[in-house]
Amino acid sequence: MAMAGAKTIAICQLGGEFHTENDGSLSYRGGDAHAIDIDDQVNFADFKMEVAEMFNCGGGGGATFNSNISLKYFLPGNQKTLITISNDKDFQRMLRFHSHSLTIDVYVFIDQPPLPDFSSFPASRSSRTTLSEAQQLPPATDHVPDAEGEDVIDAHHDITLADIVDDTTSQVDIHIDLPQEMSPLLPLMASTSSNEKHHVKAVEQWQDTITGVGQRFSNVNEFRESLRRYAIAHQFAFKYKKNDSHRVTVKCKAEGCPWRIHASRLSDTQLICIKKMNPTHTCDGSVLTTGNQATRSWVASIIKEKLKVFPNYKPKDIVNDIKQEYGVQLNYFQAWRGKEIAKEQLQGSFKDAYNQLPLLCDQIVETNPGSLATFTTKEEDSSFQRLFVSFHASLSGFLQGCRPLLFLDSISLQSKYQGALLAATAADGNDEVFPVAFAVVDTETDENWHWFLLQLKTALPTSCPLTFVADRQKGLKESIAEVFEGSHHGYCLRYLTEQLFRELKGQFSHEVKRLIIEDLYGAAYAPRPEAFQQCIESIKSISPKTYSWIMHSEPQNWANSFFQGARYNHMTSNFGELFYSWMSDADELPITQMVDVLRGKIAELVYARRLNGDQWLTKLTPSMEEKLDKENLSIGALQVLLSAGNTFEVRGESVAEVVDVDHWDCSCKGWQLSGLPCSHALAVIGCIGRSPYDYCSRYFSTDCYRLTYSESVHPIPQVERPSERKPLNGGVVTITPPPTRRPPGRPTTKKYVTQETMKRQLQCSRCKGLGHNKSTCKENL
Repeated sequence: MAMAGAKTIAICQLGGEFHTENDGSLSYRGGDAHAIDIDDQVNFADFKMEVAEMFNCGGGGGATFNSNISLKYFLPGNQKTLITISNDKDFQRMLRFHSHSLTIDVYVFIDQPPLPDFSSFPASRSSRTTLSEAQQLPPATDHVPDAEGEDVIDAHHDITLADIVDDTTSQVDIHIDLPQEMSPLLPLMASTSSNEKHHVKAVEQWQDTITGVGQRFSNVNEFRESLRRYAIAHQFAFKYKKNDSHRVTVKCKAEGCPWRIHASRLSDTQLICIKKMNPTHTCDGSVLTTGNQATRSWVASIIKEKLKVFPNYKPKDIVNDIKQEYGVQLNYFQAWRGKEIAKEQLQGSFKDAYNQLPLLCDQIVETNPGSLATFTTKEEDSSFQRLFVSFHASLSGFLQGCRPLLFLDSISLQSKYQGALLAATAADGNDEVFPVAFAVVDTETDENWHWFLLQLKTALPTSCPLTFVADRQKGLKESIAEVFEGSHHGYCLRYLTEQLFRELKGQFSHEVKRLIIEDLYGAAYAPRPEAFQQCIESIKSISPKTYSWIMHSEPQNWANSFFQGARYNHMTSNFGELFYSWMSDADELPITQMVDVLRGKIAELVYARRLNGDQWLTKLTPSMEEKLDKENLSIGALQVLLSAGNTFEVRGESVAEVVDVDHWDCSCKGWQLSGLPCSHALAVIGCIGRSPYDYCSRYFSTDCYRLTYSESVHPIPQVERPSERKPLNGGVVTITPPPTRRPPGRPTTKKYVTQETMKRQLQCSRCKGLGHNKSTCKENL
């Protein structure tokens, strides 16, 4: 909590339903809500008990069902993943996360009610029910292959009176007295421990999926699925004797047990009918044979609906849920494979999506006229190679309202067929990221970057020289110069630093690296050559080898004092982080859906910023107004020497600068580098009675910002049918996935290192000063 003992209101909600919004977030609708005051002195058990009593779900003060109440909440700013509260640590963690909030939404879930322990009730004939006899089962065995070729999970557990069996099984009468306070609607099933009631759900749902001779099924797959569910519900394992498209014969897996079933196709139809069935088990009764048979497709069918609501449903949670609800023990990889099948059933086939690319490109151009969407395949096998997309709203916005400045970056994809996303972004008038174009390619290569730039050149028919901020490797140095002749290439300072330490690996301590980075950035931002040389000499005193490397790294392409293009002080290409954040929701989707997710993100961004810009009343965008105000604060200490011409001398406390108003030039280089008048220029502009807004780059005006977001990105109809591309020489080419496949194991995550992180200074823990640590601190104790 922000303060010890501070009160927060917990809004407890029960009985509603979660609905998934278009952005993947969850909203809670309906139900009942109550409020509880909580603070850091409240423990989890008391809070849970109060919730149970509040909603009257405690069956006698909240104690009876208290253990069956689940409490969950969302993290601040995250409406996609529910966090479970299981103990006091979880409860206190929730309070800390919401320490600055007046209220916390807590969602209450009631699990399957616990079943009464009939063994403790006195015998009586006043209330009577018939239950199956409970007995102990043999130990578990490993999973075995199914006749259909899928992995089969063969799980065993103890069966008690809670397990309902087939009518053919022998039965005994058990006479019990039910407590008067117990609801008569509760199922009359016995249980001796919480671990033995998980099978109830499967029994209730599937015990009658097989009814006997004469029962019909629409096809053989439906019969097999029904048979699996029947076996899970009745706790026995089976094996196939015959299994093909028109007949299936199955017997109990227990040696010598007569239980068997035979079904075959009805003539001239696809219908499967049960022709013979012996429902009797002699393996000590059906409850004594405990193999549960399940396949990956069965796991997928079980979790599919839940996966719709919770896209981040983890395999370990799938294992736990299926064990509790169906009594089937999966391992992690069986759950993972089942999830992959369920995702493909919900999202569509990854493989088929590549065959839909021609239709997708046609629909992008049709629904968003002026857009460019194209793709290529490899000549040798027609497999996917690359896809380029740029929407008309992005192209128009860049040409009308953005500086002629583009940032190039790439992102590794974690999709089934891997690949990379290449992105071109710009900076709008408020210095925010503006998406211009993107491409999905099979691998990040020099050739693919060259192709991307060719498409970008086609999409941007402009004669204005462009400035690119990008890595100097990956063939970009040569490709930018060749495709965009006359343009300027500013090397991304982040990539340059990474390359420096990669090539000089192991030669520097962390402290030395920090000092080199500070001086390197200082040299890059230095407006004049003398300041650049001062920073470089500092590096030379630390490491002559590093100094030599930097001087051979073409400073004219990254240092402000030598660069000929207009970067507006943007030194890194990390504007691609916008796409990186978007891809966290899209890169595991089929390629067509991935593109549509990105389209939706761009559409939302354009719409939101258009609404925002329409409310501004200033001549410049807010961020530029703030920068101009900051420069104005320094005017008071400056003295302007008037001149007959348009060149003025401006004196400060130590130096004098020369300002040329007509050419928007100041000898401090601040005006030229930023596009906004520096303090020296503002002092002159004020003296000659002009408006400073007349000397600001037009790209920073609110009107220009509104032009950037004046066009809309329109929806694309869902691609539902595979499409075939017709080459010029006739015939049909089917587009297949690229040969790359995602390797096993958890994928690595690319982490962006921001400029601020790289320039982070040491802070002394003794004097709190910057630039040193306590071991070198000179502060007197």
